[in-house]
Amino acid sequence: MAAHQAVLFDVDGTLVDTNYLHVHAWLRAFADEELPVEAWRIHRCIGMDGTSLLHRLCGDVPDEIGERLKQLHSGYYRETAGLMRPLPGARDLLHRVADLGLQVVLATSAPEDELQLTRQVLDCDDVVSAVTMSGDVDTAKPEPGIIEVALDKAGVGPAQAVFVGDAIWDAQACARAAVRCIGVLSGGVGGDELRAAGVVEVFEGPHALLDHLPDSAIGTLLG
Repeated sequence: MAAHQAVLFDVDGTLVDTNYLHVHAWLRAFADEELPVEAWRIHRCIGMDGTSLLHRLCGDVPDEIGERLKQLHSGYYRETAGLMRPLPGARDLLHRVADLGLQVVLATSAPEDELQLTRQVLDCDDVVSAVTMSGDVDTAKPEPGIIEVALDKAGVGPAQAVFVGDAIWDAQACARAAVRCIGVLSGGVGGDELRAAGVVEVFEGPHALLDHLPDSAIGTLLG
């Protein structure tokens, strides 16, 4: 049975400690375009589709400026590659899930170049069954598309999967895709907010989820 089950993992803020690197990169991008956006507001939007993030923070910006902001963010983010680290327990969690016979799916909407950086940091491709990225959908979280693509790549239905993420956008996307979502605090969003968004349980980070894996929603996939 387990071979037909999958655990879908967000990457930024869930497995790799990059959320605040994204905040800094966006902050620099906005400064370059002389757009006054506070860092805390940026953090509240991390995990959203890039176009949705820009709309929420800046309103209706011309397409040309929006694309330039995305390119600036991507460039500044790549400059922080040397600061990227896997979150405590992330590698062990992925290996443990795979050892249990469950598929490990990286269900992210990150662009391919950014995903390449975080995959190198994680160094766990040997246990990853499938990967999604921004090019797989037109609009990412909180829309459910990336979750649905991940399910399709894993060959499982919503009831045979559990998602692990750090943002309310993860929870909202999962709710729309009818997939249970576990929340982790490692992305900087509080537990109460994650629960209100629909997560079924909250852990401090990958290490805490690993410690309680048999009793978590992931454990229920084992039957």
